Amino acid sequence: MTQTVNLPAFDWPTLQPGWVWLCGAGPGDPGLLTLHALNALRQADVVIYDALVQEAILDWAPQAEHIYAGKRGGKPSAVQRDISLRLVDLARAGKRVLRLKGGDPFVFGRGGEEAQTLVQHGIPVRIIPGISAGIGGLAYAGIPVTHRDVNQSVTFVTGHDQSGNTPSALDWASIAKGSQVIVIYMGMKHVAQIAAHMRAAGRPASEPCAVVTNATTPDQQVLETTLGTIVDDIAAGNFEPPAIICIGRSVLMRQVLDWQGMAQGEGPRNLDPLGRGLPAESA
Repeated sequence: MTQTVNLPAFDWPTLQPGWVWLCGAGPGDPGLLTLHALNALRQADVVIYDALVQEAILDWAPQAEHIYAGKRGGKPSAVQRDISLRLVDLARAGKRVLRLKGGDPFVFGRGGEEAQTLVQHGIPVRIIPGISAGIGGLAYAGIPVTHRDVNQSVTFVTGHDQSGNTPSALDWASIAKGSQVIVIYMGMKHVAQIAAHMRAAGRPASEPCAVVTNATTPDQQVLETTLGTIVDDIAAGNFEPPAIICIGRSVLMRQVLDWQGMAQGEGPRNLDPLGRGLPAESA
C-alpha cells in the first residue's frame, strides 16, 4: 500500500502548519477511510495514531513522522493528558498534525476531550468523522443495527467508564427496557455484569447476541450466541478484544446477510430469519 494514491479532482482543504486535524480512521479496513482522511494523510508532518489504526493506513503518509499513542485496556498506555498536550506542543512547533483515531473520534474516542484541549490552548482544529465500529463493524458481520421489522431505536453504550469499571452512571434497567437493539463498545471485560443487568431488567436468556472481534480486518471473528450463553461462549471460543457486542433480534439477520461468507461460496443459512413469511420487498 505504499504506492501513490491519487485523490479525485476537488477543492480539498489544506492542512496548514500549526493546525491539528482530528480524524476517524474507521473500524480497521483501510478502504473505509474517507477521502478527507486520505487528504490529511497525504499532507501531515506528524501522525499520532491509536492502537486500532492499521499499520497499512500509515503507509499513505510516508512523509510524516508516525507517533503511537494507543490505549488498550489492561496494558501500559499513554496518559490522555500527555497525548492532548503533545498535540498542543506539536502544533505550536509549526507542525501539520494529524490525530488519527480508530472508528469515529467523537464516538467513545475521547476526540471531544482532545479537541477541547486544543481549542483552549488556541490551536485551530478540523474534525473529520469516521465510520464507527458499532455500525461499520457490525455491517461487515452482516448485522444491520436497524431493521424495520426489528427496531425503531438503537442504543450505543460503552462497557467501561473512566475507572475501567462497568459504567455506574448508566441506567442499565432503562436501557434494557427501552432499546430494542443495544450495541456495546469495549464490553468484553465486563460482559458477565452487562448480561446480568440485561437479564435482571427482563431481557430473555434466549435473546440473540453477537460478538464481533477485530471487525473489518482479516482477523475478524463473529460469535453468534444468546444473552444466556454469551459469557460461556466467549470463554469457550477464546475471543479477545477489541470487540463490539450487539444484543437484539437484528443479530438474526446475519443468517441471510453474511455477505463475507457468501463471497467465499457459503449459502445463506435462512432466507427469512425473522420468520415474516413474506418476501423482503413486501416490507
